[in-house]
Amino acid sequence: MSGAFSRALAAAGMSGGAATAKEALFAMAVEALRAHDAATESLGAWYAPGRVEVLGKHTDYAGGRSLLCAVERGVCLVAAPRGDGRVRVIDAKLKDSVEFPFGPDIEPPMGHWSNYPMTVVRRVARNFPDARRGLDIALASDLPLSAGVSSSSALIVAMFLAVSHVNALERDPAYRREIASREDLGSYLGCVENGQSFGALAGDRGVGIFGGSEDQTAILCCRPRTLSQYSFCPVRAEGAVGLPEAHVFAIANSGVLAEKAGAARELYNRASVATQVILRLWNDATARADGSLAAAVDSSPDAAECMRAIVRGASHAEYAPGILVDRFDQFVDESTRIIPAARAALDAGRLDRFGALVDESQNNVERWLGNQIDETVALQRQARALGAVAASAFGAGFGGSVWALVPEANAEEFAHLWESRYRMAFPAAGEAAGVFVTGAGPAALELVHA
Repeated sequence: MSGAFSRALAAAGMSGGAATAKEALFAMAVEALRAHDAATESLGAWYAPGRVEVLGKHTDYAGGRSLLCAVERGVCLVAAPRGDGRVRVIDAKLKDSVEFPFGPDIEPPMGHWSNYPMTVVRRVARNFPDARRGLDIALASDLPLSAGVSSSSALIVAMFLAVSHVNALERDPAYRREIASREDLGSYLGCVENGQSFGALAGDRGVGIFGGSEDQTAILCCRPRTLSQYSFCPVRAEGAVGLPEAHVFAIANSGVLAEKAGAARELYNRASVATQVILRLWNDATARADGSLAAAVDSSPDAAECMRAIVRGASHAEYAPGILVDRFDQFVDESTRIIPAARAALDAGRLDRFGALVDESQNNVERWLGNQIDETVALQRQARALGAVAASAFGAGFGGSVWALVPEANAEEFAHLWESRYRMAFPAAGEAAGVFVTGAGPAALELVHA
């Protein structure tokens, strides 16, 4: 299969250099299976990318919108069916493995990478009782871990695609009733992570975060060289715009971990729960039953101002009115004004206008959402000072990464200078920091079968 993986990725729209780099990762994963004496006669292979949240900070779980693309780095996974009901997962780069039964009662360990594949198997076993065929799986990834580029969601997507293939889930009546598209699958896998039910597919504990399905939707649905706009709860495609010609992203990992299931989990969940509190206050005050914050805002022309007044006069044991108003204002401005205007600016070739709108988004989360740290704020300011068309922190926050849109011709030089300046300013975090350059890549795909 020499070259088969890179050829398939290039055919899907990945740039040549990025596709070639994946060949070594797949080879590492295949070798890890063989080293563990796994049968590889019926080998399958899947690729799931990370993502860039261009805009859409903490909007998806409240039904808002996001502007997204897949990056050209991701999880490379190979799998072979077993003759029993056990699952073995090997991380070829970490040189670590875990083995467990394919069943509904397994207990994924919090704080360990195995939480993610075990959560997938546990949820599949609960939702699809006929799915019990085990697998040997090996993976290798070139995504930075806990950096806000969705390395954990990419692992969940790749893991599910392999489990689904081996167990023929698409032929299961329960699957067919609830999952009819890639957008549906993104929503379902978001529920696998956050533990919520999806239609008749009952929920579970998830991985410990109250997130939405933005990451999974981007990983499954985004297109190469394109920024895709989606709204959520439910997932709806709202259009797309091309990545500006001859431009790419530089992605700077701050070196401060943004672990959804780790140290930042409670802070992330608090931002999420605040939107639920606001929605409850609105529904209680109006006797409505809106299912998401976005649906409430869209319910009438003056709904946003009415909601703001309700929240400002509310009393809540855990959230002061000022905190809830700030959370509401950040959501509304990001979802209803900034994202549509930013996409229109890109459509019109107004990169200056796009950069100014992204700056507003960044300022809003610093002022209202409070999910930024000194390191990510500095990275955003440094990128703009170095001439980036636009730059923003993204993802859960409380660490993680910053993207910068730059001309492709000098992207590597920009990345080197950006990283150097950051390391000088933050030497401790800089030891774990790094910058990589990426185009907007293809979504997750099945590659080849041996």
